[in-house]
Amino acid sequence: MIKEKEGLVQGLYISIKGEGRKERDSIIIDSKGIREDKFYAKDENRAILITAKESYDLVQQKNIEIAYGSLGENIVINLNPYALKEGDKISIGDVVLVITQNCTICNSLSKVHVDVPAILQEDRGIFAKALQDGEIKLGDSVTFL
Repeated sequence: MIKEKEGLVQGLYISIKGEGRKERDSIIIDSKGIREDKFYAKDENRAILITAKESYDLVQQKNIEIAYGSLGENIVINLNPYALKEGDKISIGDVVLVITQNCTICNSLSKVHVDVPAILQEDRGIFAKALQDGEIKLGDSVTFL
């Protein structure tokens, strides 16, 4: 059950080949994913990773400090989307996304901190793809549709 349905974008990130994760004030999204991201046009069902601020709070409760972007996400929101199911929709700014799958824990998270995979077993993030293209900016409103 989802208690809250509205929130805000807290962080935006892209991965650039050879440069790693980069923070952005805005990102452009279309049916192939996030433009400029190294995963653009690779797998539309895993094109956009959304993580909740709550995931970072869970890690911080274990006295582990990690910065936004460390979990490999593209978008950090201050709502918990993990109860959303495949096919559910989210509006962020002028973009509409559809949930494609839950993001499973991978070994790369232990590079962030050895305990992170165990802490975030069901709370790392969700993948989405664009139904309506557009731009997402820091501070944009997020609505579960």
